[in-house]
Amino acid sequence: MPLPTVEHETRSAPEWSVIWLHGLGADGNDFAPIVPELVDPAWPSIRFVFPHAPVRPVTVNNNAPMRAWYDIKGLAIADKQDAEGIRMSIGEVEQLIAREQERGVPASRIVLAGFSQGGAMTLSAGLRHRETLAGLLVLSAYLPMHETIEAERSGANHATPMFWGHGVADPVVPLALGEQSRQLLESLGHRIDWHTYPMGHSVSLPEINDIRTWLSGIFAAA
Repeated sequence: MPLPTVEHETRSAPEWSVIWLHGLGADGNDFAPIVPELVDPAWPSIRFVFPHAPVRPVTVNNNAPMRAWYDIKGLAIADKQDAEGIRMSIGEVEQLIAREQERGVPASRIVLAGFSQGGAMTLSAGLRHRETLAGLLVLSAYLPMHETIEAERSGANHATPMFWGHGVADPVVPLALGEQSRQLLESLGHRIDWHTYPMGHSVSLPEINDIRTWLSGIFAAA
């Protein structure tokens, strides 16, 4: 069964889906309030899907159980990566994509989005997905398992539009780590709409405005 979700449809009979993955310790309610701020009335009908990650112990938080897409084992988030947990969550994201397809939305009209750990999963799952997605929206994140992405990425999403926003003062996912991930993907031929903002590990109104502009382009190009 797919993960439990919080959902919001802008109108009946959604033609598009945005699957939005939350960060470590949050849940699907975290980004649901962004919908009224983000949505342009001119957009087509959209189903926003905000899944709850599984609950698991997280090493850096004294093994306290919380919603997490994978374990964080070291103070530097890219160290000692939980490849098994990441791959399990890729499978969970695949199920969410499949359910949207079963509900009548083709992969080409599904945007995968995520903040922080959810953004890391957006990259991990989206770049490996075997059908072309509409876009990847990455916020305050990095690319885990970067050593295997060249061999494991799918050609179907080589040219998929990608928005990437990051705070210049982010203390959780350092800007340098995000930049390293971006540069790696650009070296592999991926085109990234990269934005930085004067903020920490958060989302700002200017970023929301830029996301709206980017999504408008995605919907208009279909």
